[in-house]
This record gives sequence, structure tokens and C-alpha cells, in this order.
Amino acid sequence: MAQVLEFKLPDLGEGLTEAEIVRWLVAVGDVVAIDQPVVEVETAKAMVEVPCPYGGVVTARYGEEGTELPVGAPLLTVAVGGTGAPEELAEAAPGAAPTVGETAAESAVSSEYSGNVLVGYGTAGPAARRRRVRHESHAVAKAPAPAPVAAPVAAAAPAPVTEAVPGHDGPVPVISPLVRKLARDRGLDLREVRGSGPAGLILRADVELAIAALERPAAAPSPVAAPSSVAAPSSVAAPSSVAAPSSVAAPSSVAAPAAAPSAAVATAGERVPLRGVRGAVADKLSRSRTEIPDATCWVDADATELMAARAAMNAAGGPKISLLALLARICVHALARFPELNSTVDMAAREIVRLPAVHLGFAAQTPRGLVVPVVKDAGTRTAESLTAEFARLTEAARESALTPADLTGGTFTLNNYGVFGVDGSTPIINHPEAAMLGVGRIIPKPWVHQGELAVRQVVQLSLTFDHRVCDGGTAGGFLRYVADCVEQPAVLLRTL
Repeated sequence: MAQVLEFKLPDLGEGLTEAEIVRWLVAVGDVVAIDQPVVEVETAKAMVEVPCPYGGVVTARYGEEGTELPVGAPLLTVAVGGTGAPEELAEAAPGAAPTVGETAAESAVSSEYSGNVLVGYGTAGPAARRRRVRHESHAVAKAPAPAPVAAPVAAAAPAPVTEAVPGHDGPVPVISPLVRKLARDRGLDLREVRGSGPAGLILRADVELAIAALERPAAAPSPVAAPSSVAAPSSVAAPSSVAAPSSVAAPSSVAAPAAAPSAAVATAGERVPLRGVRGAVADKLSRSRTEIPDATCWVDADATELMAARAAMNAAGGPKISLLALLARICVHALARFPELNSTVDMAAREIVRLPAVHLGFAAQTPRGLVVPVVKDAGTRTAESLTAEFARLTEAARESALTPADLTGGTFTLNNYGVFGVDGSTPIINHPEAAMLGVGRIIPKPWVHQGELAVRQVVQLSLTFDHRVCDGGTAGGFLRYVADCVEQPAVLLRTL
């Protein structure tokens, strides 16, 4: 006899609470092995393949590609053991009775903090928290399902989910902290929401629909009900206006045809959900703009000598040195002289925290959007080591293979926007860091060199910094030192 085991979306670590299904790697009826990847999901940090801890036949999948699921939600069910006969799989199909001692609601509600482990991303919540969730699930299972209320006959449109829903008796049937926070932030009373999950369980989709219904603007009044068309005495007293067919058929007297097109234009356009990496970037940039009082300074520098030094290094044999690696070395030495810029601000404690190590992030454009991989301990690496690490992280970003550890922990960011063919930019600081160095394209320009006009390789450098951690003098000193090292790489010899 086959036993059906339910595999739930495991805790992905790094404080992640949800993931979007990007691609299913198995179909219903496929045979899977233990620890075989079954689905590819995208979180706010990275794209990962989720392995299944069971081996057997897939009997059901939960969620289509593009669906966002919270941690602990069911992913699929697997029939383990047995002969694999069709009649056994039919008995094990979704919809079979839950196991003894567990109701359908308990089975659904207790999926959070299930204990499933995704290798490399940590485990589920602590045992005490799981016990609390199990206790709440029992209370939810015993709560009576809300009785449906008939919609008014005269309603012109379907009633929103927040209308005509009786209050819940006992605990509100929702256990997801994400759902509770979403409702609390929008001022939504969960007791007025009808859940679409098992036993009336309130899901995130239910809350989002309720919020959308509350925020939907009221419909514009119909032109027929306009006071002028009702109260005008002349339209009532004049017999000709009643008997003349032309006055009845005139479109202008019935409704304004321009109203419908204008409403359609206001709601037209493609809507792209802000979720996954794109959503995480939007949240971080918005938070940076809201919390950080930033300022930008910039300078043009003659990079001719730096380009010549790189060419000489690569001509000497051995692994090639990238220009980004040389700029990273310059950043590290500049931060050693101006440690204020390798810091973060703790507003709760009203303290500036200066960080001991430089973990250098660099902006990388990928098909999934902008990501910032982090080179750990950049201050202890050689130019060759930096080149190799930049190459590894860039390739992983293009293949959507970056791990959450590759994308977190940065203390300073290097943004080489020159690869897009632009000279300058005022980038947004990568919260919670304190500064970002921008590098434009290096192009031949007229330049005064040794008192004479010459064509030199010129680059624009910009520094965007958190004005709370330092003043303009410190930021200007940092940027000037970087420019001096670009113009005269021999300056770095003093720090070797």
C-alpha cells in the first residue's frame, strides 16, 4: 500500500518568507528520487532548485508557474512505497481523507514550519514555535465555517470579498505571519475576510483581493442620475420634449459617450508584478531614498597610466587582470584611509557602525534585473584573486545561480555603469551601506597633460555617500585619492 507524503516549501533561510514558482521540473506521474530537484523557485535573493526529500511517484502539484507561495505551503505530494499500481495511486490521489487524528484544516494550517530542510539554507522554525502553530491550527479547525450571505438582488457588480461576511467566532483562521502583517499594514480586519483555503483558512490571495476591493475607487455617478436632467422644469413641462422621438434618441441626452473611454484609458497599460528580485530591488531602493540623506560628488580623471599598467601586467604572462579588479584594489586602499565610508548607520541606537572588513559589492545587470553580488574580504585579495571572483560571480548571476550568501553582507559598492556607454550617473546607495563609487566609460578626450593639450583616456568618477556618516570634505578626500590612484597607479606602491 503506497503512503502519500506531502512536501512543503521549505525555509529558504536569510529571513525569506515566500517564493515564486518559476518552473516545474517534474510532472504528475513522474518517478522522483530522494533529493531530486522538483521545482525551480525565485526568492527575493536568488533563483534556487528545491530538492524533494522523498522518493516515489508524484501524485499532485500545488501552484502553477508564476504562483507565489509562502514558506510551509504544500508543493507536491509523493506516493512512497507500494507497487505503483494504478488503483493504489488512485487511492493516494489528492482529496483522499487526511491521516487519523488530523483534520483537513489541521493538515493545511500546520504546513508552516513543517521541518522540511533545503540543504544549504537552514531549517524551519524552532520546535517551540511549531508547537504554537500546531495549537493554533487546532483552534482554527474547530472554528465554524462562516455561513454564506446572499448578495442583494439589486447589486450592479459582484460584492467585494470584504462585504457581507459575518465575523469569525473564535480565532481568525490564518497563521501566516506574512498574511497578518499585510492585513495590519493596510488596516484590514481579518475577521471580515472570507478565506478560500480549507476550513475557511485565509490565504494571502484573499487578503490582497480584500485590500484591492477596499482601495477600488467609487464608480462615477451615471449621467442619467445627474440633477440637471431630473430637476430641469423645462424638460418636464414642454410636451414637445416628451413626444419628439428625436429628443429621446439623442445620445447626448442619455449618456456622455466620452466617460467610458476616459475610464478605460485610465486603467489601460501592462501591469508587471513587483516580486522576486525585481520586487526586492524596488523595496531596497525605495528604502534607501526614504532613509538615507545622500549627496554626490564627481571628478574627471586621466586613466591613461592605469590602462597602460594593466596592459603591462597582462603582457607579463599569467592570468589576465581585469580593470574592475584594479578599481577594486584602489577602492579598498581608499577605504583604509577613509574608514567612515565603510560603515552603516544604526538609527535605533543613533550610532555609526564602522565595519572592520571590506565586503565589496558590484552591480551586475542580468536578464532577471539588477543584482549586486558581494566579494567577501576584498581587502585581503590580490588583483588576480579579485579578477577570478568577479568572473565567478558574474557568470553565476547570468546563469541565475547566485546563492543568498553571494548577495548579502556588502559594506561598499562599486558600480561600473561605463559598460552601458554612459559617462556619469548619480546612483542610489545600496541600503544599508554608506557609499557607492560609480565609474563611467573610459574614452579618448582632449586633456592638458604636462602643460600641453593631448588626447588622453579620460573617465568620470562619482561618489554617492550618506551625509550622516561624513561631511563633504571626507567624501571629497576619498574621491580625490581614488582619482590620484587612477592617474598615477604608482601611488598604490606606498600601501603594499
